[in-house]
Amino acid sequence: MYEYDVFISYRRTASDISAWIRHHFHPRLSEVLDNNRYEDVKIFFDDQVRVGSSWPAELRSALQSSRVLVPVCSPKYFRDEWCLAEWASMAEREALTAVPSAEHRRQLIYPVVFCDSRNFPEWAHQRRLRDLQQWNHPFEHFQTAPAYLDFNQEIKRIADELEELIEGAPDWRDDWPVRTPAPEPPKRARMPRF
Repeated sequence: MYEYDVFISYRRTASDISAWIRHHFHPRLSEVLDNNRYEDVKIFFDDQVRVGSSWPAELRSALQSSRVLVPVCSPKYFRDEWCLAEWASMAEREALTAVPSAEHRRQLIYPVVFCDSRNFPEWAHQRRLRDLQQWNHPFEHFQTAPAYLDFNQEIKRIADELEELIEGAPDWRDDWPVRTPAPEPPKRARMPRF
């Protein structure tokens, strides 16, 4: 069964992007979506992964049990193995559930632009990208700026569009493909010198 309505995919080593998601994007999107829907809305953002748990296994499980992927895109997003694997997993699900006679392909990926979309790969530009660059301020005090009101309005538009995608998501299957990069071998422990 689905556990999450939305899986937020982003480059985890980019501290400004993760701060922006944590302080602004995730809480506003979660609140607006939850207010709009009859059912409780659950959004996966990996700050929910418990300390000590297997991070790759948690991500894999969350992605497999999510209806829609929301990649927060930056140029380096498309060089990150985990980000590309998350996008590829959901793109594969779209292909598996495509109806040949349908005019439009089922959309399960809703990309938002954090910065500089000029340097995205061509295949990313084939999708409609929601540009949030003018509101990409990671600092908490952004919430007190007048521009935050415009950001809130944009989040409401995004929530409306995501609602349609969530409702149109295919029935859950336990064999949804989930791609993950090959794990790096553990680093060799250094022996102390005596």
